[in-house]
Amino acid sequence: MRALKSYGIALVLVVIVAAWLSTGVLIRGGQGPGKGEVTVVSALESEGGLITDAVARSGLGVDVHHQEGADDPALSIAARAALADTENGPARNVRVRHYEILPMPLEVSLRGQTAAESLVKVVAQTSDIVLTVDVVDGQRVDIGDRICTLENGTRLASVEQARASYLQAEAALAQAQNDSNVNARLRERGIESSNSAEGYVVGLSAAEANLHAAAVNVSNKETELANTEITATVAGIIQRPLAEVGDLMMLGGSCASIIQLDPMKFVGAVPQSRIDLAKLGLSAEIRTINGSVVEGTVSYVAVSSDPATRSFAIEIEFANPDHRILDGITAEATVSLGFMPAHLLPQSIMTLDENGRIGVRTVEDRIVVFYPITILQDTRDGIWVTGLPNTIDVIVLGQEYVKAGQSVIASAEE
Repeated sequence: MRALKSYGIALVLVVIVAAWLSTGVLIRGGQGPGKGEVTVVSALESEGGLITDAVARSGLGVDVHHQEGADDPALSIAARAALADTENGPARNVRVRHYEILPMPLEVSLRGQTAAESLVKVVAQTSDIVLTVDVVDGQRVDIGDRICTLENGTRLASVEQARASYLQAEAALAQAQNDSNVNARLRERGIESSNSAEGYVVGLSAAEANLHAAAVNVSNKETELANTEITATVAGIIQRPLAEVGDLMMLGGSCASIIQLDPMKFVGAVPQSRIDLAKLGLSAEIRTINGSVVEGTVSYVAVSSDPATRSFAIEIEFANPDHRILDGITAEATVSLGFMPAHLLPQSIMTLDENGRIGVRTVEDRIVVFYPITILQDTRDGIWVTGLPNTIDVIVLGQEYVKAGQSVIASAEE
C-alpha cells in the first residue's frame, strides 16, 4: 500500500514537470528566425519517452508558431510591434490633436542701449557777468524757461537811445514827405519849375532809408538786451556743468546743458546678413535691463557698415513723456518684420522617420502619414515649423509605435 502511494505521487510529479516543460521553447542557433525553435520536451526526448507520453495523455502539448518577420533582428522594436499588430491583431489606437496654420511673426532681436535724443548746451549770445542762475542740476525745464541772466550794463540805455533815434528819423521822414507834397502843389500852379521835384524825391528817399536804419538799430539793441536772459531752447533735464554767479560769460559760453529725454531712441546694430530686412517705419518693442517695455519705430538705418564689426547702425525712436527711461541703459529691441504662415507645435510630438528626417506623424483617413518639417523658430510657446498642410491631425500619443502607411484608430485628445 505504501509502495502504491509512492508510485502515485511520483507519477503526479512527472505529469506536473512534463506540463511545465511543455510550455517552454528551446532555440537552436544558426538556423534563422523560427527554424531552430522546438519544445523543451522534444529536445529531451527526440523519439518519444516517458515525459512525451505523459504530456500526450495530459493534453497539454504546445505547438511552436513563429510569425514571419515579427522577430527579424534587422527591425526596430517599434517596427516589429507594428508588423505584429498589422498581421495578427487589430489596428493600434492613437491620440491626435488638430492643428491649423497660423501667422508666425517675423522678428529680429537687437542688442544695444538707450540714448537721449540730444544733449544741448545752453550758450550765451553775448558777453557779461553772470547775474543769476535760475536752475539746479536735474531740474526739468521746458522751451523758454529761463536758465540764467547776465548783467545788462549799458544795454538798456542803448535801447533807449536807439528808440530816440528812430523817432527822429520818423519825424524827418514826415517832414520830407510834407515838403514833397508842397512842391507838387506849387508845380501844379506853375510857381515851381518842373525839374524842382527831383531834389524833394531824393530827400524823401533818404528820409525813408534813415527811418529803416533806425528801426534796425532798435531791433539790434533790444536783441542785445534780451540776450542777457538765457532761456532753454529744448525741453529736458538740466545737466552739469552749471555757470556760477559772478562768472564772466563769454560769447558762446555754456550756462548749462539740457539732455532731451522725450523722445528717446534705442541705438543698436544690425548684422550685415539681415540688413536687407531693416526698413524705416518698422514697429519694434524695446525692453530695458530694468524691466521697462515701450513701443517704438525704426527712425534711422545706416547705409555704411562699421569697419570693425561689419554691422549697420540702427536707431529706434520711442516716446518717453514721464522721463522714466534714462540715457545709456542696456536694452534689447525686437523689430517686427511682418508675418508668414506656419504651424506652432510642441517639441514633444516631433519624431524621426526611417531615414532620420525630423517630422511628425499624422492620420489621414485612418492611415498614418509622415511629414518632414523645417524648423523656423523656437519660442516659449512651442516651435514654429513649415512643410505641413494647412489643417492637420498630428499624433500626440503613440507616434513612436506606428509607421507611415499603417492603419490606426485615431481618437481626439481630451
